[in-house]
Amino acid sequence: MALLGVKFTLQKRVQLAQTLWALSWFCFLAGVSTFGLGVYLKCELRRYSEVMDNADVHLVPDALIVAGALSALSNLAGVKLCRDCLDPERLPRWQSLAGPYLFLSSLLACLLLASSLLSYLMRGSLDASLRAGLRDSIRFYKDTDTPGRCFRKRTVDLLQMEFQCCGNSGYRDWFEVQWVSNRYLDFNSKEVRDRVRSNVDGRYLIDGVPFSCCSPDSPRPCIQLHIANSSAHFNYDVDGEEQNIWKRGCREALLGHYTCTMASIGTAVLLGSVAQLGVLIGLRYLSVSSLAAVGQPEPEADTEGYLLERGPLETVRAAIKAVTSAFSSGQVQTEPAPAEEKAADK
Repeated sequence: MALLGVKFTLQKRVQLAQTLWALSWFCFLAGVSTFGLGVYLKCELRRYSEVMDNADVHLVPDALIVAGALSALSNLAGVKLCRDCLDPERLPRWQSLAGPYLFLSSLLACLLLASSLLSYLMRGSLDASLRAGLRDSIRFYKDTDTPGRCFRKRTVDLLQMEFQCCGNSGYRDWFEVQWVSNRYLDFNSKEVRDRVRSNVDGRYLIDGVPFSCCSPDSPRPCIQLHIANSSAHFNYDVDGEEQNIWKRGCREALLGHYTCTMASIGTAVLLGSVAQLGVLIGLRYLSVSSLAAVGQPEPEADTEGYLLERGPLETVRAAIKAVTSAFSSGQVQTEPAPAEEKAADK
C-alpha cells in the first residue's frame, strides 16, 4: 500500500509544478548563499589561524562550501524536472533518473542539515583550539626574528586592538611569560639581571602588558608596566582603573565572535535545508503523478502521487534485498571444468 497517497488532476499537477519551479529557484539561491557563507567563515577563521591550535574548526566552513555548491547544482536539476513534468515529450527521460535524483538530493538535504547542526556543536572544539593557540602565540610574542613566528607579535597586537581584549583569559597571562625580547633588554642594568636570576627558567618576567592592551577610553595615559603595584604610580588603584587596559581575555572575545557568526550561519542554513526537504517532497509527488500519465491513452487523466510505493518497513527490506543481490551478482563464481576436459587431462 502506498504511503501518503494523493490524487492529482492535471490542473493540480500544473499548479504543483509551477510552485516547485519557483521554490527550486529559491533553494538554488539559498545554496549559492550557503556557499558564500562558507567562504566567508573560512576567511574569518583564516584571519587568526595563527592563534588556533588545530584545523578541526575548518570542518564547518568546508562542509558549508561543499553542501552549498552541490545544493545549487541539485536545484538547477530540480528546475528542469519541474519544466519537463509539464512537457509530455521530455517527461519520459526522467523515468529512470527521477528516483536516483531524488535519493541523492535527499542525502544532500541531510548534509545541509548536518552542516547547520555542526555550526552549533563546534563551540567546544573552537574553545580548546583558541585556548592552546593563544597560549602559544603569547609565548612566542617576542620571537620576531624566528622563522615561522615572525608575525605572531603583529597578529596578537591586531587581535587585541580589534576585539578590545588582552591576553588569553585576561591581562595577567602576560605576567607569566617573557614577552620582551632579550635583544631589547639591557643586561648591564642591575634590575634586569636580578629579574632574570630570580626566575628558575632565566626569563625576564614583569607585571606589564603590550601597548595593544591599552584602552583608548581611559582618561589617563596607559599604564603598561607595574600594573599590579598600586603604589608605583601616582593616584593609581589597580582595582579601580577599569578602563586603563582591557580586562576581557581574547579567548572569550574570539569565542563569542565566532560562536555568534556560526550560530547565525547555522540558522540560515537550517531554514534552507527545511525548504529543500519541502521541495524534495513536492518533487516526489510531482514526478510520480506525472510519470503515471506517461503512455496512457488520456495523458490528462487523474493520477496518484505518493511518498513511498510501499510502507516504510517494506521499502527498507526491498532496498536491503536489492543491495544484497547487487553485491552477490558482482561476485566471481568459479564453475567446475566440463567432464571432457577432465578426461583429456587424464
